[in-house]
Amino acid sequence: MDSIHLILLRIFRPILDVTCAVACTAYENMGCNCTKEKLVLNSRRFYVQKRLGEGGFSVVDLVEEGPTGKLFACKRIMCHSKSDEKVALEELEYYRRFAHPNLIMLEESGMIPRGDICEVLLVLPFYRRGMLQEALDKLKENGQHYSQTQLLRLFKGICDGVRELHNAKPTAIAHRDIKPHNVMLADDDSPVLMDFGSMAPARLEVVGRSEAIALQDTAGEKCSMLFRAPELFHVESHCVINEKIDIWSLGCTLFNMAYLYSPFEPIYMKGDSIHLAVIGRNFKFPETSEYAPVVNDLISSMLVVEPMERPTIEWVLDQVNNMTAEMENRV
Repeated sequence: MDSIHLILLRIFRPILDVTCAVACTAYENMGCNCTKEKLVLNSRRFYVQKRLGEGGFSVVDLVEEGPTGKLFACKRIMCHSKSDEKVALEELEYYRRFAHPNLIMLEESGMIPRGDICEVLLVLPFYRRGMLQEALDKLKENGQHYSQTQLLRLFKGICDGVRELHNAKPTAIAHRDIKPHNVMLADDDSPVLMDFGSMAPARLEVVGRSEAIALQDTAGEKCSMLFRAPELFHVESHCVINEKIDIWSLGCTLFNMAYLYSPFEPIYMKGDSIHLAVIGRNFKFPETSEYAPVVNDLISSMLVVEPMERPTIEWVLDQVNNMTAEMENRV
């Protein structure tokens, strides 16, 4: 480099440095997404802000849409095979199938090829209030509980979403993994059932040991143990699995919402067999409760080992509505 170039560089380098610094600061103040990963789905641009969570089969990122600045949660499912892709697309179809205030709704979707694999993207609403489980954890930390009115209102919303699934046409759908972790809280505090990755046709006839083992393995992967119905722990070689598995999970969920732990959590914490506890219906209500006895009666009616003896979602909702009406009449 000759002397004149060196002189020019000494003169203009400080100016360039300041100009770059000012430009970068301006971009940051404007919320610039230049350095963030960009996802383009059907001409809509989403910029990844941060990782919200990771599961066994997917991750969830917080994304911001440009130029609106609206925040969403993007579920990203990496598919390493055609079978993985088929499962992801089946989940996508479940999101597309339902539009109900108590079921999470799909905002946008797409598929991005990445070499020999692909990524299925599901853009979903972002709930600032977070999961129902987080609200329960906060209550526990503060030594509080939901009032019976709050408890029944939240539970009714969850049941309304489940009824939409169980009454789906032409085929009833079971969620198969209902639990407080899979319920989001909207800004108006209404519950929204999420995570459709465990969904399947509600009624399934199992014929033969190989089918039974396959369903049992799937349940082990996708259905949380503390909320899993007895018939999914050991699937019989010849049986029919139906939507009553969700009723069991609803019983565990209502218990968890009322008493801030799963009915079988004490067994789990001791390291004893959850399977034996579930089929033996080995759980206990707290000795003292601020709720009316009918709340425990409702939980007990759902936590019945024999599926045929469990109530339907319609019956459960009738009981919740009757309990709510009785409380209102007292006031």
